[in-house]
Amino acid sequence: MDEDNYYADKAKLCKEMSYIPADLYEEYDIMKGLRDRNGNGVRAGITNISRVVGTANSGNGPEPCEGRLTYRGYDIKDIVELRGRTELLFEETAYLLLFGSLPNESETEEFRRRIAKNMELPGDFVKDFILRESSHDVMNTMARGVLGLFAYDPDQTDNSLENVIRQCVDIISRLPMLAIYGYHSHMHYDRNGHLVIFRPDPSKGMAENIMLMLRPSGNYTQQEIQIMDIMLALHMEHGGGNNSTFTARVVASSGSDTYSVIAAALLSLKGPKHGGANIKVVQMLQNIKDSVPDTDDREAVRAHLEKIIDREAFDGQGLIYGMGHAVYTLSDPRAQILKGYARRLAASKGREKDMRLIDSVVEMAPEIIRSRKKNASSVCANVDMYSGFVCDMLGVPVTLYTPLFAVARVVGWSAHRIEELITSGKIIRPKYISIAKDREFVPQDRRVI
Repeated sequence: MDEDNYYADKAKLCKEMSYIPADLYEEYDIMKGLRDRNGNGVRAGITNISRVVGTANSGNGPEPCEGRLTYRGYDIKDIVELRGRTELLFEETAYLLLFGSLPNESETEEFRRRIAKNMELPGDFVKDFILRESSHDVMNTMARGVLGLFAYDPDQTDNSLENVIRQCVDIISRLPMLAIYGYHSHMHYDRNGHLVIFRPDPSKGMAENIMLMLRPSGNYTQQEIQIMDIMLALHMEHGGGNNSTFTARVVASSGSDTYSVIAAALLSLKGPKHGGANIKVVQMLQNIKDSVPDTDDREAVRAHLEKIIDREAFDGQGLIYGMGHAVYTLSDPRAQILKGYARRLAASKGREKDMRLIDSVVEMAPEIIRSRKKNASSVCANVDMYSGFVCDMLGVPVTLYTPLFAVARVVGWSAHRIEELITSGKIIRPKYISIAKDREFVPQDRRVI
């Protein structure tokens, strides 16, 4: 059989043998995707790290409400607005999520120094684990890099709490380097053919070091450092139920090592249904700009959005990206915060027209979606509506959007890895209903030797 046809034939066989009728999920009361018929997640654990609120309890059951997100009990709005004036919001928020308390000035500076000191990668790591087997997929490079760091750790499989905390802080420190070094255009060769790598500055915070790595000339503003810092804080943690964090807890529950836990979470976040949504938003907005002569013409924008939802434009998926959320109903608090900073950054960058386009999409999309999808009762803009636009204005390459998300979310994964180690003690093992029927084994014809 032709090699190309072999796998096509096997794909048809797999479709036939692996098909499960949709009505069986209802018959066996299986909540597909671990979500009930109202879209609510199945309760799988307890956490004290963060709280995601999208509905309020009433006498008639859950009702839509303004969204809230808390880190260790503190509202994310207070964390950003009251703490986000030091240019070390990443360090302060990471400390809070990992250790449960707000750091004072000296604790913040000590944690910053520790992270900055640990950012450098060991020995020939860049050559051996990044350059030698380079990939255009930065998320894969990061996952391989995390697993590669395992080999440099003398206590790699020690799951004592003290050692796991050390490993988590090390990975948090080094993940930005894996991301940016994995992005090939930030590695340059001089006229003698020697590799030139831009290193972080140990005197600076995480947000400024990321801007420095992206712009080695140092040509960035305090406003840009601040909004990078805020965006990292907003993406750090979002409960135990999101796909990548749940993946981290599942792997941690098996007793595996910290490097495997974080690598698994990275590869989960890589999926376009999870970490790549802000890229789709940017692509969708560009599609609107390419298709509508004047994006200030709201009726023309509305007409194109209707084509998108009717699968007649953009990617044919029938989705207005950046709208709707699995938990939030009336509002996503992260989106509300980032919108204000995005508006101010757009004003300084001369991108007000793009901001007006986003405003139009956010205002018109809910009505359009509800007109086509009757079960879409509450639709709000989510953080992805603004994060991709902010990344674009900051000059972050599109291929680094999801890796930058991971640089922030690794803090939440680490906090959950630690919490799972302390509190669980049992391997996470859900049940699947088998519909496989007994078959009589009949040997197939084969050669007789």
